[in-house]
Amino acid sequence: MSEMFTAKSPNDIPSQEQLLSMSGLEFMQGIMAGTIPRPPISDGLNYTLHSVEDGSVVFRGIPEFEHCNPMGSVHGGWYGTLLDSCMACAVMTKVPRGSVYTTLEYKININRPIPLGTEIEAIGKIQHAGRSTGIANGEIRGVEDGRLYATGSTTCIIMKLK
Repeated sequence: MSEMFTAKSPNDIPSQEQLLSMSGLEFMQGIMAGTIPRPPISDGLNYTLHSVEDGSVVFRGIPEFEHCNPMGSVHGGWYGTLLDSCMACAVMTKVPRGSVYTTLEYKININRPIPLGTEIEAIGKIQHAGRSTGIANGEIRGVEDGRLYATGSTTCIIMKLK
């Protein structure tokens, strides 16, 4: 497997024509293989794609001080972004060629604070994938301790463009 790289400019991101020529699973596998750049937000929030399967996506990340709110704990937006990423990408693995998707809504529940420097997995699993919607659930768990830090659910809209 080649090393993953991050998109540094709009020129690094696949064109709509390239995107529509692949299934969502093929696209996610391309990111995993390093042939398609990972999204720039993953650098800033310190997370990477760890695994891709049909209907399931796992990201790994480590919250650091720059991801804290003014009280010194991990900002809720960090949890939200990781859960949105894993759940929506799980839906993406079911998107057919010629279609795209986007998050319609998502909800998260934070169960406990993640200690800074703790490696976590954000695990997204598909619940339903139809012609126009996809539904997935997600969890954030500690890699070492297995503790459940947060859960989420999402509904995505799937749009046929071709």
